[in-house]
Amino acid sequence: MLTSTQEINNASLQHLIIQENVPLADKNTFRTGGNARFYCTPTTAQQFAQALQFAADKNLEIFVLGGGANILVSDQGFSGLVIHPALTEIATHDLDEANILVKAGAGSSIDNVIQYCLQHNILGLEEFSGIPGNVGGAVYINLHYYEFLLEQFLVCATLIHKKTGAIVTVDTAWFNFGYDQSKLQEKEYFVIDATFKLKKAPVSAIAHAKGRYQEIVRHRHRRYPYENTCGSFFRNFYPEEVAHTDKKLIYVAYYLDKLGVKGELSVGGAIISHQHANMIVNHNNGTSTDILNLTLTMQQMVYEKYGMKPQPECQLVGFATNPFL
Repeated sequence: MLTSTQEINNASLQHLIIQENVPLADKNTFRTGGNARFYCTPTTAQQFAQALQFAADKNLEIFVLGGGANILVSDQGFSGLVIHPALTEIATHDLDEANILVKAGAGSSIDNVIQYCLQHNILGLEEFSGIPGNVGGAVYINLHYYEFLLEQFLVCATLIHKKTGAIVTVDTAWFNFGYDQSKLQEKEYFVIDATFKLKKAPVSAIAHAKGRYQEIVRHRHRRYPYENTCGSFFRNFYPEEVAHTDKKLIYVAYYLDKLGVKGELSVGGAIISHQHANMIVNHNNGTSTDILNLTLTMQQMVYEKYGMKPQPECQLVGFATNPFL
């Protein structure tokens, strides 16, 4: 068994550190959940491949952790290997007078990429201002805000294959993006870095964008909870799921609002936000079990009233089965 922090004794692993029994509650935005049996933070693609080999050798399940948003970690923790990429390099490449490519490592936070762009007179990604998470997770879920989707800016990405460790470059079409969907969710490949096509801008436009950045963040904080939450817990319905309803609205929050649960329904330390009916807040040392039971109650209420079962957008980590099916 490895010690709590032990360097693998293999020169080929380039000093990759594998930790054992590492808390995950401080590494996700709900601030709940148990420990990871094994945990590592590769800083290069080669170390990422070595982490995958370590998991294969020990027959471990793998979870790749980004910024910790959009996940619910079981109170029992995760019995496999958590890989938290620390690939944070950001670089640019000119395309022409108007356009520029920005490549960001999977471990770069979305906010850091936006700030980098604004500092280098580049526009495009600021529509995602204030959204927590890292580049790898953003590509995984096809990050969205109103009509903006990350796929609109992504041109290619470097991926690593789970079983072989092979590193490949793919274009946008490979991901088969949809709403909250990408081919990455098959969990055969993981993101090493992503490249976005963005716009060069004059100083005057950047000054305006910096102001817009601040306004978007203020707007998000007024409209949505921003601490101890994963964001929207349930994905919106697909059009075919609401075809039988009178209004055919896809928004889960609309149905929850009509049920009067916003700011009222709670289980233990978990409560539905008073700001948004599809966002759960851990407001009193709640547990993942509290959050799970609250969201199952929400799902059942919508099903009993409207005949539709909301499904989580939030990823479940360390749970033996999916209780929402």
